[in-house]
This record gives sequence, structure tokens and C-alpha cells, in this order.
Amino acid sequence: MSAAFPGLFAPPPKDPVDAAAVVLFREGREGRETVLVRRSPSLSFAGGWHAFPGGRLSPADRATAVPGLAGDDAALFACAVREVFEETGILLAVGASGLPQGTLPAARRALLDGKVAFPRFLLYHGLSLDPDRLTPAGRWLTPEHFPLRYDARLFLAEVEDSARAEIWPGELTAGSFVPAVRALEAWRMGEMLLHPPNLNALKVLARPGTLDLALLRSPAHRDGLLARRIEFQEGFFLAALRTPTLPPATHTNAWLVPEEKGGLAVVDPGATDPAEQARLLALLEELAEEGRPPRAVWLTHAHPDHVGGVAAVCERFQIPVRAHPLAADRVRVPIEPALEGDRLGRFRVLATPGHAREHLAFLDEATGALLCGDMMSTLSTIVIDPPEGDMAEYLRQLSRLLDLAPRTLYPAHGPPVPDGVAQLGEVIRHRKAREEMVLAALLDPGPLEAITARAYSDTPEAFHPIASRSCLASLQKLLREGRAKEEDGVWSRL
Repeated sequence: MSAAFPGLFAPPPKDPVDAAAVVLFREGREGRETVLVRRSPSLSFAGGWHAFPGGRLSPADRATAVPGLAGDDAALFACAVREVFEETGILLAVGASGLPQGTLPAARRALLDGKVAFPRFLLYHGLSLDPDRLTPAGRWLTPEHFPLRYDARLFLAEVEDSARAEIWPGELTAGSFVPAVRALEAWRMGEMLLHPPNLNALKVLARPGTLDLALLRSPAHRDGLLARRIEFQEGFFLAALRTPTLPPATHTNAWLVPEEKGGLAVVDPGATDPAEQARLLALLEELAEEGRPPRAVWLTHAHPDHVGGVAAVCERFQIPVRAHPLAADRVRVPIEPALEGDRLGRFRVLATPGHAREHLAFLDEATGALLCGDMMSTLSTIVIDPPEGDMAEYLRQLSRLLDLAPRTLYPAHGPPVPDGVAQLGEVIRHRKAREEMVLAALLDPGPLEAITARAYSDTPEAFHPIASRSCLASLQKLLREGRAKEEDGVWSRL
């Protein structure tokens, strides 16, 4: 089960939150260097990703004076300066260099602990903000399919050679000045995931010669403030398509990845809506004109929200479909079997039943990226729906994937995860904890609905019909293990 469920409706897109980030740079031996920070894996947005220092607008930013600026312009400028100071210890304020030693670390700690507001700190130390210190470098909106969205303003600031970024553990786990060319190489190898604003800025910084402000502010492959092309690591493009899937997801990720003949494979084109299909086809046409044509469709499995656009893609580009043989009667076009251990260029096919009998995953052996389909989601818990869903098999396959130690997980629903091992471990821990809750619920025998209500008491009641399917899968696992029994529809513990 991964298609829409009666009575449940897709949530509306989140409203974007105002935010600001700063591209700090200086000249180095390998070209321009910039500060990149690594966000804590625990953060709800881009956890584990690399980014420029920045964050969301706070009420105190609107109370911060910026000579020559007013309203949102002043507040976002103040936000940019404050966030850089809080995250790196670099203060882009007039008079900062004249402060006594030890003043800035103490003030930074007070700001982070909420003991002093930024405008009060500036006033107390006789500091001021200069609009000429930062150059506006563009504005970006997070697409609507992300669980959190930002209306982010980017600024550019050149710093002295002596500037040092000191990252304190908390929301960030690491950060330093790094040559832009090296950061791009890490991105190419899948060692560093980047959102489009950060990737674009790094590419501009890495170019020799004068900084191209126009390219920073108005990059290619963008519609308005939204990125039309999202490439999280080199060659891995995202086309998130609206599909009839289960809430809280509203989209299914169609991943476009390097294919063995030099083009791209289209993984899980799930949209049934002609308008959504047209967006995907336009992107594929654009990439084909650049020498990266689609060569094949790959399917992780044949649930409706993963295969709705297969026929449209195949008809437009006359390309084959690779999928598990069990998917043959659920797809409108002929398939070429993809089996455990098959090599599709740099990808290895993994048979991963549990969510669906025909489920496949695709491991990029060059970078450790795993196209994991519905083995996990970064938006919610995957439903295991008997009889095609098998909880014991699903857990076995999760453990198998964990043993392969993938670097990055590319799920069908939600953003990628850069620490695949930690994420898979967390999914397994969550499933085992839920199983214990099902066992506890069995102490009071009852029908499936009653067991679900107790075992999923932390889940909104509207979702209990869906949760009951995974609950049944857990009960069937416990039954086979001799830890539960069922008589006339009443479940109890053994």
C-alpha cells in the first residue's frame, strides 16, 4: 500500500519561512575559499547536509538597526550577520576588530543561550551594521514538496585572510574554510549533499576571474525563485512529481541517475497527472539536449504512485523498463527483468521484498548512493500491508541494506539522507520499538482494531486504518514466531 487511502487528504504545502545565509569567501592557494558548515543529522531540515552559515529570521532581527535599510531588507541583513556570528564566530559588524580579547566568544555564547538579544549586544559594545559589508546575492524558495520551506536570501561577504570559523557543537557538527573547487569535488563523489542555492554559489566561486554576481542572483535552470533542476550530487537529479500517494507525502521522487550507456535512467516516474508528466518530460528533454538522454526506466516496485508515468516516458523516448519480473502484470508496458545481483552500469540490483514482493533497490557502487524506493521514507513510516507486505522479510532486508553501509539514501518520498547507516539503524530501531508496543497491546486480547488503537496510541486516530495494516503485519510476524495467537479474529499474546 502506498497509494491514496479513502478519507485521507494530502496536506497543503507549508508556508515558506524567511531566512538568510552568507557566502563568506577569501582568496586562497587553490582559488576562492568559503565557509561550509555541516548541519546536525538531528535537524528536521537538511540534517547532515552541508550549507553556508545562515538560518531563519528571528523577532530580534526586526529590532536591529541597519543604517540605510528598513523593513524586511534591514531585518534580513541583520539576520545574516547574526547567524554568521552565532554559527562561525565571525562578526561582520563595524568595530568588531577593536573589541577586547574574549569579548566575542562570551557574547556569542550569551546569544546562543538566549541571555542577550542581538540589537542589545551591538548597542552595548558600540557596534553597528554597514549595508556595504554584505552584497545581496540572490533569493531562493524551497519547493513545495519539502516538509519545511524557506524563502532564503543569500548574501556575499569577503573576509580577511586571518578569519577563522569556529564551529561549536549543537545545530552544527563541523565547518571550516574550504576551497570551492574541493567542495565541488566532494559533491561530485557524493561525499557532500548540496541544495541548489549552495551548489550554484560554489560553482560561481570556483570560476576563475571576477565573481559573476549576475549568475549568483539569476542562475540558470530556475523558474522564478524555484530551482527547475535539482542535482543533490553530480548526476543525481530529482523530479518530485505529485502523485496519489499516502499522506503526509504528496509527491513521489522520480530520480534521474547515470546510466551505463552515458545517459540517464528514470527511476519511478509515478505521476498520473498529464501536467506533472509534462514537467518530467520537459526536464528529460532539456537534459537530452545536453547529451544526457534517458536510456531506460527502472522501477523499485509497481505500486500506482511509482508507475503512473511509465508509459508516457517510454512512449516519448522509446526506452525499455527494467523491473522485477513480478511487476510485469502491474505495468502497462513490457518489462525487461532486473534480478538480484544484476549490474546496470555502476548500479547493483538488490531484491528487497517486504514492502512489496517485487521491490528492488539500486546501489551505486561508485559513490555508495542507494536508491531505496519504499524501504524507508524521510517523511513518515512505510506501510507494510499484508498479504504482499511481510514485516519479517522487510526487517531482514533493512538489516541487509544496513550491512551494505550505503553512504546516502535516496527514498521515493522525502529528501535524501546523507548518513545511510544511521538512518537505516533508526528505522530498524523504530520498527522493533513498535513491535514491543504491539506485544504490550496483546496483554489485553482483542480484534485488530483494538490492538491497533493501543499499539498506535501516539498516531492520530485518522491514520489508524492505515496503521492497522502494519499492525497486522507485525501480528503475523509474532504469530509465526510463536509469540502471538489469533482465534476468531481475536489476537492475544502467547
